[in-house]
Amino acid sequence: MADKTGGSAGGNGRVFTVDRPERIRNVVLVGHSGSGKTTLVEAMALTAGAVNRAGRVEDGTSLSDYDEIEHRQHRSVQLSVVPMAWADMKVNLVDTPGYADFVGELRAGLRAADAALFVVSAAEGPEGVSGTTRALWEECAAVGMPRAIVITHLDTARGDFDEMVATCQAVLGGGSSESILPLHLPVYGPKSPDGHRPVTGLVELLPNCVVDYSSGEGVRHEPTGEQRELLEEARNRLIEGIIAESEDESLMDRYLGGEDIELSTLVIDLERAVARGSFHPVLFGAPAPEGARQGLGTIELLDLITGGFPTPAEHVVSAAPLGTGAKTRPLPCDPEAELAAEVIRTASDPYVGRVSLVRVFSGTLRADDTVHVCGHGLAARGRPDHDADERVGGVTAPFGKQQRPQGLVIAGDIAYVTKLSHAETGDTLSGTGTPLIIDPWPMPEPLLPIAIRAHSKADEDKLSQGLSRLAAEDPAVRVEHNAQTHQLVLWCLGEAHRDVALERLRTRFGVQVDVTEHKVALRETFAGTAKARGRHVKQSGGHGQYAVCEIEVEPLPGGSGIEFVDKVVGGVVPRQFIPSVEKGVRAQASKGVAAGYPLVDIRVTLFDGKAHSVDSSDAAFQTAGALALREAASSAGIDLLEPIADVWVVVTDDYVGPVLSDLSSRRGRVLGTEPHGSGRTRVHAEVPELELSRYAIDLRSVSHGTGDFSRTYTRHEPMPSQLAAAVRAQAKD
Repeated sequence: MADKTGGSAGGNGRVFTVDRPERIRNVVLVGHSGSGKTTLVEAMALTAGAVNRAGRVEDGTSLSDYDEIEHRQHRSVQLSVVPMAWADMKVNLVDTPGYADFVGELRAGLRAADAALFVVSAAEGPEGVSGTTRALWEECAAVGMPRAIVITHLDTARGDFDEMVATCQAVLGGGSSESILPLHLPVYGPKSPDGHRPVTGLVELLPNCVVDYSSGEGVRHEPTGEQRELLEEARNRLIEGIIAESEDESLMDRYLGGEDIELSTLVIDLERAVARGSFHPVLFGAPAPEGARQGLGTIELLDLITGGFPTPAEHVVSAAPLGTGAKTRPLPCDPEAELAAEVIRTASDPYVGRVSLVRVFSGTLRADDTVHVCGHGLAARGRPDHDADERVGGVTAPFGKQQRPQGLVIAGDIAYVTKLSHAETGDTLSGTGTPLIIDPWPMPEPLLPIAIRAHSKADEDKLSQGLSRLAAEDPAVRVEHNAQTHQLVLWCLGEAHRDVALERLRTRFGVQVDVTEHKVALRETFAGTAKARGRHVKQSGGHGQYAVCEIEVEPLPGGSGIEFVDKVVGGVVPRQFIPSVEKGVRAQASKGVAAGYPLVDIRVTLFDGKAHSVDSSDAAFQTAGALALREAASSAGIDLLEPIADVWVVVTDDYVGPVLSDLSSRRGRVLGTEPHGSGRTRVHAEVPELELSRYAIDLRSVSHGTGDFSRTYTRHEPMPSQLAAAVRAQAKD
């Protein structure tokens, strides 16, 4: 196994298997785009011997990013799992996209992992700890996930370790400096002319020593006089922070009494506090100095992961027997227990078919097993519930593009599974005897609508299957067939998410689509009361057509729909033709009478008419009813109704003002604001849906990535006359 100089028995891409969950650590890397997550993963893989210095496994492929879309867009768009061996343990590093549009992949990574490394770039200064980072930190805190912080890019001109630690304490620790403290301090070499300062070593605070890598190898020595003063102050703060979290209440008295606490005691208490999620150490990662075999800080990171982060047994996930109505119960992380696993992500391979990345929470999953695949509660995501028994193909370990056979995966581990044709992201895999359903993880709501249509007849034939496969891979995409606008709408998280979804349709599923203007479901109603006559009389030899009806139309309150009232007396309109008039009125109302939008919220009263004993017919009176409604519309005037959405925006306090101004510019009515946790505010407003088409993008810009929102339809109300005139003019073109 690995030692402090790197290398492992499971290195360079060879599968490292374990037989107990206690020997597994699953860690997700969280951080915005450009923070250095993927570089850090590759540096840790190099230290553990999983890759060579070029960042490649033995077959020459990359261990992390491998999706063809990622190569074209130069950014991560999906999570990847990088396994490695360290200290006789298997470490699964879950690398997630940093761009906000792919938060669905990040949420999946949080579900797969038992602890999180928050990666922060010093090159961006305090701005590197964004509102999005804070929101994710709070999300992890809500479920008790242990966290540590890794500061990267310290060798840049702006890189300042102390400043970044203080920022993390202020933003992530709520201003407290007790639970977020550094374990090590960087040692810098001479500054270059361009302002860069290479990191040449580190100060280990608890062991009270300096490790110098300037020669290429780690050389330990006592701190110099200048270093000793800096080390002593930081070391005292760290010890006090560890003791404050210790379960041994006598430690503080001993420390305050001047007693030196044993290093072994401090390390044990540190690891316990980290595993509980009550203490969050700060470390750093830096490029390897010339001649060094690993990046600086990677050994310490791997030691923290294996020694301080919890085992999978400490990450409790609940499940319930399917269809019994029974309550959920915690799953035992035991390879001998009943099988319960979850599909973390889904991909399509042109040769293998559907490939599912699976986290096993209980039991053991073996190749060729028959399992129950279950997905329920998916209606909100635009996907049908499904159940099926399927036979597992292969079980493989992720190593770049190569999938290495491993035969089985035990509770607590992560692996790829092939040939599950019904499995979708978020599904539960369990035994066929007593199928289980695991509580799903929260998914972001896609709020950017993209209207699409097939590019050609050949694409139209493949579109339905392509969209189904896209939704199975990416649950953050919602597919909607809008019955009111007759559009096919992809709901996405942002423009980058949209681009990836369309690219996957084209390259992976062979479907070319065109993006069209997204329509909002407008409606029409009468502005006032009007009477009109509908006369349909034709005689062209043979059977003629004769129908006359007189109606009165009056507006009704919103939500009333269409009422039809029969007040005909004396049989002027025969009884058998009154339903025909109503049918014609309703058919015309569905088509609209002004701009082609459905007519709603009116009462139509039929009070008079004429018929012919021979030429009157059902069709004639339908036509007369439609003509009468159009005639009434021309004299009464028509209001266009637009949908109004109830909008809730959650944003950090710093950006409440810009958000309120932006909502006002969208014709929004702000109904109130209220505190929403520490340093955040929730804004309630009503906004026309016409103004919300790009709000998912614009809010991110206005709030500097700190805001999110939800929307629900509330009602239709009259559109301003100037906008209504423009819509009517466009409808006539």
